[in-house]
Amino acid sequence: MAESEHAQTHTAEEGVVEEEFYEAVETCEEQDCVNADTDDIPPPKVSVLCVRPDVVSLAVEPHSSPQTFELVIDYYADEQRGSVVQTDSPSVDITGLCPGTEYMFTVTRRIQSPKTCVRVVTATLPPPLLSVSDIRTDCVTLSWEPPAGKLQNYSVTCCSGEEVIQELQTEETNVTICALMPGQQYLFSVCTQLQNGHKSEPAVTSAETKPDPPAQCTVSDIRTDCVTLSWEPPVGEVQNYTVTCCSEEQVVQELQTKEISVTIDALMPGQQYLFSVCAQLQNGHKSEPAVISVETKTHVGSILEDLGLEKHYSEKLCLNKMLQIDEKTMTENNVMSNKDVAWYFLKKLMTVNVTARSVKCTPVSDTNCDESSDNSILDLQNLVTSLTSVCTMNPLDIITALFLCSDGFVQQELSLKMSMCQFAVPLLLPNCDSNQCTLMLWALRDIVKKYRPKSLSKSKGFREERIVHSEIPMISFVRLGECSLSKSEILNKLLSNSQQYHDTFVHHNMQCGDCPRLISNGLAEITWYLPCGNKNIDIFDEPVAVANLHGDIASFETQFSFLCETSSAVFVFFDTLNCVCKQLVSLKGKKDVFLVGNHQGHKIRMNDLHEVATELGLTNSNIILKTKQINDADFVAKLQKTMRGTIANSKMKMQIEQMANVAHELGVCVDEDNLECQNAKQNADAITAEIHDILEFKETQLPMQGQIWKEVTSLEKEGCRLRKAGSENIEEYKYDLNEQIKNLRNKQNLHGMSESMTCFLSGISSPEERCYFLKWLRINLDNISREKLSWLRELYKEKSKASNSNEIKDIDKQLSNSSLGTEHFFREMGQIYESSVSLPENEPSRQQLQHLPRLCAQLLLDGFPLELVDGDASNIPLRWVSDVLGQLHDLVSPNNKILVVTVLGVQSTGKSTLLNTMFGVQFAVSSGRCTRGAFMLLIRISEDMKASLKCDFLVIIDTEGLKSPELAQLDDSHEHDNELATLVVGLSDITIINIAMENSTEMKDILQIVVHAFLRMKEVGKKPKCQFVHQNVSDVSAHDKNLRDRKLLLQQLNEMTQAAAKMEKKEENKSFTDVMDYNPDTGNWYIPGLWNGNPPMAPVNAGYSEAVYELKKNVMHILEKCESSVNDVLQFREWITSLWNAVKHENFIFSFRNSLVADAYMKLCTEYNKWEWEFRKAMYSWVTNAETQISNIGIVAEKSDTGEVLACLKSEAQTELCKWETTLLHNLTDYFKQTEGHVYLVERYREEFFNSAKILRREIESSVMNQLTATAEIKQAMEKVDKIKENHTKDLEERVCALIDKCREENRTMTDQELDEEFNRMWETTVTNLKKSVSYIKGKDVFDQVAHDLRTNVSIKGSHASELINQKKLQDCGKENFVVKQKPESLYGKILNKVSKWLNSKDGIMAAQQMADSTIAACQQFISEKLERETDYHDTYIHEILRIIDEKLQCNQHLTIDIEFEVSLKQHICGDAARRFQKMHDNFLHKNDPYTCLNKNKQKFCADFKDVFNEKDQCQKKASEFTDLCLRPAVEKFVSRSLGPDIVGEMLTCHQFSTRTVFQYYVLLDLIKNEHFHRYQNYICNYEEFIKEWIFKQIMVHFTDQCKILELENKHLHSCLGNITSAIKKATKVKGSLKEFIDDFCKDLIDKLAISQDALGAFMILNNAEQEQFVYWLTKCVNEMIQSLQNKFNNTKFDTKLNRLHLKPHHELSERMIGCGQQCPFCKAPCEAGGKGHKEHWTSLHQSQGLGSFRYIDSKKLDSDICSTLVQSEAVFRCFATNSEYHPYKKYTEIFPDWKISPDVSLEASDYWKYVMTKFNKDFAQAYDAKPADIPKSWKCIGQKQAIESLKTSFYID
Repeated sequence: MAESEHAQTHTAEEGVVEEEFYEAVETCEEQDCVNADTDDIPPPKVSVLCVRPDVVSLAVEPHSSPQTFELVIDYYADEQRGSVVQTDSPSVDITGLCPGTEYMFTVTRRIQSPKTCVRVVTATLPPPLLSVSDIRTDCVTLSWEPPAGKLQNYSVTCCSGEEVIQELQTEETNVTICALMPGQQYLFSVCTQLQNGHKSEPAVTSAETKPDPPAQCTVSDIRTDCVTLSWEPPVGEVQNYTVTCCSEEQVVQELQTKEISVTIDALMPGQQYLFSVCAQLQNGHKSEPAVISVETKTHVGSILEDLGLEKHYSEKLCLNKMLQIDEKTMTENNVMSNKDVAWYFLKKLMTVNVTARSVKCTPVSDTNCDESSDNSILDLQNLVTSLTSVCTMNPLDIITALFLCSDGFVQQELSLKMSMCQFAVPLLLPNCDSNQCTLMLWALRDIVKKYRPKSLSKSKGFREERIVHSEIPMISFVRLGECSLSKSEILNKLLSNSQQYHDTFVHHNMQCGDCPRLISNGLAEITWYLPCGNKNIDIFDEPVAVANLHGDIASFETQFSFLCETSSAVFVFFDTLNCVCKQLVSLKGKKDVFLVGNHQGHKIRMNDLHEVATELGLTNSNIILKTKQINDADFVAKLQKTMRGTIANSKMKMQIEQMANVAHELGVCVDEDNLECQNAKQNADAITAEIHDILEFKETQLPMQGQIWKEVTSLEKEGCRLRKAGSENIEEYKYDLNEQIKNLRNKQNLHGMSESMTCFLSGISSPEERCYFLKWLRINLDNISREKLSWLRELYKEKSKASNSNEIKDIDKQLSNSSLGTEHFFREMGQIYESSVSLPENEPSRQQLQHLPRLCAQLLLDGFPLELVDGDASNIPLRWVSDVLGQLHDLVSPNNKILVVTVLGVQSTGKSTLLNTMFGVQFAVSSGRCTRGAFMLLIRISEDMKASLKCDFLVIIDTEGLKSPELAQLDDSHEHDNELATLVVGLSDITIINIAMENSTEMKDILQIVVHAFLRMKEVGKKPKCQFVHQNVSDVSAHDKNLRDRKLLLQQLNEMTQAAAKMEKKEENKSFTDVMDYNPDTGNWYIPGLWNGNPPMAPVNAGYSEAVYELKKNVMHILEKCESSVNDVLQFREWITSLWNAVKHENFIFSFRNSLVADAYMKLCTEYNKWEWEFRKAMYSWVTNAETQISNIGIVAEKSDTGEVLACLKSEAQTELCKWETTLLHNLTDYFKQTEGHVYLVERYREEFFNSAKILRREIESSVMNQLTATAEIKQAMEKVDKIKENHTKDLEERVCALIDKCREENRTMTDQELDEEFNRMWETTVTNLKKSVSYIKGKDVFDQVAHDLRTNVSIKGSHASELINQKKLQDCGKENFVVKQKPESLYGKILNKVSKWLNSKDGIMAAQQMADSTIAACQQFISEKLERETDYHDTYIHEILRIIDEKLQCNQHLTIDIEFEVSLKQHICGDAARRFQKMHDNFLHKNDPYTCLNKNKQKFCADFKDVFNEKDQCQKKASEFTDLCLRPAVEKFVSRSLGPDIVGEMLTCHQFSTRTVFQYYVLLDLIKNEHFHRYQNYICNYEEFIKEWIFKQIMVHFTDQCKILELENKHLHSCLGNITSAIKKATKVKGSLKEFIDDFCKDLIDKLAISQDALGAFMILNNAEQEQFVYWLTKCVNEMIQSLQNKFNNTKFDTKLNRLHLKPHHELSERMIGCGQQCPFCKAPCEAGGKGHKEHWTSLHQSQGLGSFRYIDSKKLDSDICSTLVQSEAVFRCFATNSEYHPYKKYTEIFPDWKISPDVSLEASDYWKYVMTKFNKDFAQAYDAKPADIPKSWKCIGQKQAIESLKTSFYID
């Protein structure tokens, strides 16, 4: 036992005796009780000798007395008690104790003797059964049993060597020690620990952690037969690694290696293996295994990975992915790796390029090598090796891989394109991994072939049929064993005529054809030889299918058996034969078996051949041998001859579709056996099985799109053109048309949904089946249509011979109507939806169809076309198309940006083929299926191209051919072509135009249509690009040779432009380049013919594909550089709607309305208005300062010459004007450079706004110069008066000073009364003398000056005008109201004037009166503004008035205004102005009369006289006087002049004042919300006055809260306070007299505050104030003045403030909002065009003409017609502008060329004014002294809410 601490013992003397003891945890002290009679027996001295878990040994020191005592030892612990009695001895053992327990021992020698107490804790037991329960690489788990006794916890220690690694405590009986090192030896000890901290002896054990397994075990390479593993070495010294390979729980291989990688080979392809790698250390320990599972590649998988197609093996390649435009499809980079090979092949194949199979990988080293370096040396060995073919992948492997990785629809597309290239297509597709093959029936279903067999040669007929349905013999070519003859190459020669060789099958000598086939062995390809009917060209007279099996038939028995079962004949190529070959034995008994061998190599053993031939029963005719004597041509000819015989005698003609039965019998898969395909087929068959007669089927099953839809179309167009309205009321007529459309829609709804349409909707509703369903339906419908058309063509031929015109016409009609495709079902679907929309919203049948647009949108995303224009009805179902596009937007948002490419051209010129070749799409191109109408298709843009193209989708629009023979006989065919061309050009970002140079007449027609469309687009703001494509031009020098043709084309385009411009009334467009940016050298493309040879055996011309590909790259490049904003789907929808609505009207340009254009124009106007106001505000501020500076001339000494100041200010004004004009023009330039916000749509307004900026400059310049001149000249005229005043003041001051001296000399005290008397005597004497000595300036005669200016103004009008001026004095003019009088006229003239109109305009006299009243009001306003300023008169005032009059007259040229009217109006206005200006002048002179001015200041002078006499301190008084008389008026004037622009600026921040269009919307909205008749009447009859009043009220409402205006006022007050304080500080810096201080002070404020010179002069008289004190009091007074003004402003009403402003905000805003002031010549609606330089007037909403007092002459009833409707109709009007002659409304621009009146976009567009007219019909009739109008029935149903909605629609307000 280890020595422990101390125990305590008690003695009698000391009470406590300390002794050493072992393992005593604690000793206790107790005070002994000692008896008196036992004092002689001391207590025993006790020590602890040993402490064990169950024994305590005590030692007792012997007593010195010889007497023997008994030791009594008592002990207890908790519930255990005991006692030991022993003869006195040196030690005693107490046994039977509990471990780890505290005991109290009491030792005595005898009873009643002193005792000793010892407290001892027994020793703790170590944990028993310590063991290692788990060992890992980084942790060890220990466990043990708990020992007996009371424990607190366990202490665990982990050591490595002598170093303690970890130490921890736990209360559990197990612990896991972590964070250990792998493969390391550790010693673990566990001690039991008591509550007092004492520990037991440790239980010890050791353990070694396991080694780490190899880290990061990965598969670095997987092949079909081997796997390479690699890993990182674990920690520790590794001896080696054990690698185990297991498959299906069995060990396949086990090996050891010292490397950290290993390759395990001899594996099975496509097998799952489990690999484990264990590390074995030097000490022999093994790690846990690192396990990884790997599946070896299959042969197919290996090839797919090399080609980069591995992910498409499970996720099949779909059409959307394949057709998307990505960087690979747009670049011509070399194929650098195998991963590019398949995509390169696809890219070429989708453009139908016959070079697609020539795919060869070009390593980077080859592209970078320097060829010249190889020529500098002689190395024959290298020369030979360098000629070795660098093969990458066999083309057949690529084709097989692509078919395996594609879905059924891609397989169809691949087969179709390969067939067009005359490539053999897969018939049996092998999968070498599963040893299965698939019959590619579905993949071949899309191939349609046309040919002419011998039987139809004479009749020139042809057969067109789907190839899987063709009953033609099939001849198969196979190989047995190795063969020295190239079977595929011989077949190519066999199928090629002498004129042209073509590689139909891939053979050894093709590029990469010698590469070993890895996955394509077992591939059976098929091609067809189809005759053209020319015996000199045709190799075979009848069609034949040729199948070619790649690989040895011994290895592909299933394929061989299939071909034997389905072929008419089998040709077996061989080199060696074996009669026991089971493949040959299977041919026994078959007649048409041919053995083809090569005898040149002497491999053929004739005995074997004879034996086999005998066995098979063959004759010489069945054996074809190639010998040395037969060359290739003869050998092929022999084969061809054999085949002809076989074809002629063949009785077995099996359709490919029928081969599916054979495939099933042989266990061959069929690609269309999947459930989705079969279900879809059943659904499609259910529809087409009911089609016995196409016309009948359309009428019964697709009734919605028949005659009813065509009637709806006709009514919709009539509603826009109103050609048949006749004498009917136009609005009633339109209402009737609308009712007819509703009735037709109801009629459609009565039809319900047919059974076929129910099946159709069911078929397209399943996402899994819809693509199959639509394909099956299309196939079935094409087959039916083809059969029907074929029969009709034959019938047409027969009837043509009989020359029966009626029958021929009937057949011709049937030919036109016998086309039936999926587009008809989608059209019906659209019509079902459109008709349902006419039902109430809560109608169940309508609710059930709400999902249709989303369904169609999803189909559009899936790659199916959407019919935009119904080709049969020539109409767009706008609601259907809009809702589909709306759903499309929801599906793709936010990736919804699109660019649009369209093709236009003559019918059957290959437009659809061109698009199909360019983009790989599938627009219908088969016979009898010429595109009708227009279809759109979506193509996705890949992520790598989105940034450059700035769009997410490319929209391709295919259109029907222009100049269609079917439509040529119709009267409106040209109109139809124009409509279509205008629509698609308007929708397009680039238009491809197919033209034929060889047909000049046709070319002219097409160009006229196209140019017309482009001209229209230019006028509405669109800027599409165009590319002209000339097809069938194959010469390599075509581009150069056709230079002359291109010049001719440009000349033709220019001629067509001029013709179109004349038709559209836009004759400023003289050349095609005026319409669009076109370069003849880069805008023309020459494309060779499609076929390379004679169809049907001609492949597609490689030149055609390459040229189309170059065109595509150019188109994409143009789109990349497109500067215009890219539309999103919703904007595209808006363009469709607006373009089609405009197209339906006759005058497209004047009918076009588009929310995007309106929005772009509104944004432009908003920006321009902001810049214009900045310009105006800056110049207003500058002029205010300049006028202040002029008014302050004379106050300070500097620049006292007014002329000099004026010249300087005019120069500064020009600089300021130039700066702001430049800023405005620069802002406009930058704005039009933007690519966002559809700025290009308002490009045509660029010139107008630049002109407006220049007009604004001239207008402001004129105003500024006039104001400067007037202010300066008035100031100059006052200089003499000011000098007189100054002299008077000085003289008066001298006399007052003399009086003071005189009074002071009397040396007596004088009372105020005495001083007043003295001052009055002096004043009377002085003033009397001054009046006698000064001659005052006489007033001028304003009438004379005005009369002179008036004569000058009208003198340019001729002598008659001058004579009229002299007939009446100006003084007599303007006294009474101006009334336009009727001129005396003849009886005819009187009658003509009485005939108001049949839909006529207002009476000329009334119109002239209104114009005169408006002009007078404008001039009165100007005069009032001048009078309010209380200045003197100046000639510029009358000049401005005459300018206003001339402007008004200019704006109303449409009125029949003669010179008498003009002169009388000017005399009236000028007479009144002269009278008022004369009074103003007289008042000004009186106000500034020196005598009056002196008398005005008499009391002040008297008070100053008394102050000076009494020597009072004047500082405070003079400071207050200076503040009140000089500063306060100046500050008030400054605030007044500054507040106006602030209020205008504040109001312009409100939305309703952003543009004139928005302003009109809010005015009309306010009117309808209040619904007061008199307000409407004022709006219509007194528009300008109403607008001013309305704006005034809006300002009042806006500033109802005084805080806003007070904030503005305080801003200017504090600005003045700052300026004044600053001026005081500057003037105080220089010490001097008060006069010097005042001069410096005023000098600093010379251009800020206009200080009255009179007040300043009066202030300086008798002023003896001291400067410092004056400044002190002045500062206080100024602060008090500011506070006083604030209080004054607070207590002044806002309307009072508004009327006192120098610039009236309501006048300024009125001028801006009224704009040019022009009104519609028919309904008087105000012009809303922005800027002042616009050449074209327009308004968003026209009103009923009766609201403008128009009435019928006979009935006196108000006219309810709306001019925006009348301009579409055949109605006529007459007015004074037409000399009272009737003129068609449609040609109103001939009379009013400056006005553009757009037709209403819908019947509801004018609901606002219809509502107003209906509600106030009687009120307007009474006001206009007329009878109420006849209100159409439909108007009475319009409510306020509907009217407000129409208002929003018309003004494009969201």
